Amino acid sequence: MAMNDACFQGDIPAAYDRYLVPILFDPYAADLAQRLALLHPHRVLEVAAGSGALTRAISSALPHAEIIATDLNQAMLDVAALRHSGGHVAWRQADALSLPFPDQIFDAVTSQFGVMFFPDKHRAYREILRVLRPKGTLLFNTWDAVENNDFAKAVKAATDALFPDDPPDFFRRTPHGYFDAEAILSELERAGFRSATFAKVEKTARASSARDAATAFCKGSPLRMEIEAREPKVDVLARVTEILEQIFGKGPIEGRMSALVFTAEARG
Repeated sequence: MAMNDACFQGDIPAAYDRYLVPILFDPYAADLAQRLALLHPHRVLEVAAGSGALTRAISSALPHAEIIATDLNQAMLDVAALRHSGGHVAWRQADALSLPFPDQIFDAVTSQFGVMFFPDKHRAYREILRVLRPKGTLLFNTWDAVENNDFAKAVKAATDALFPDDPPDFFRRTPHGYFDAEAILSELERAGFRSATFAKVEKTARASSARDAATAFCKGSPLRMEIEAREPKVDVLARVTEILEQIFGKGPIEGRMSALVFTAEARG
């Protein structure tokens, strides 16, 4: 993974929260929060919370739980805190590879589309296991292959066409680069978890317009840095919007999404 893939700074967090969250993340946040609520945890740690899409869903589903939401990027947490001021949520900047918490204090640890960004997944899983209580639960999701996610597939095809000699590789490298379910289950078991399982969950992505979808990916994710590094001579956002309109039409658009949800238990 390129080092800047986990860097959400500048005005990326605001664009991420305004565009990507409602289009991609809110539907899966509701799914994870519902699964987490069935566990009835009293203390929850969220890792790689981003701008708080899952945090808000968890806060609603578990109004009496203590929730600590962390992210590597303080700028993302700043946006999250502005969106949610619930008294039972605490925001804290933290690196998943070195969590600043004592051993065995959380009933559950969760993360929405964050583990793909961990540069050392084994170390992150070991850290999560360390802070989980015996028989505590790790619940997280990852994106399926880019080919199974219509908007991401279309944006990737568009940027590939715009930069044929040096196509941006952010999608395959990171957000859609960690979807081998059996390999992930094996990694969880090697880290010390037990009873690791997964389920494929399909949702529908909806955007008010093709331009909103194009803005979400081109302005609200690290793809933006890959585009800017290539010093384009054309308006990339306009070109990607045109291609999305050709594929999905004008006005409100929708496409399929596919993700994998993993559950694993700390040993008792």
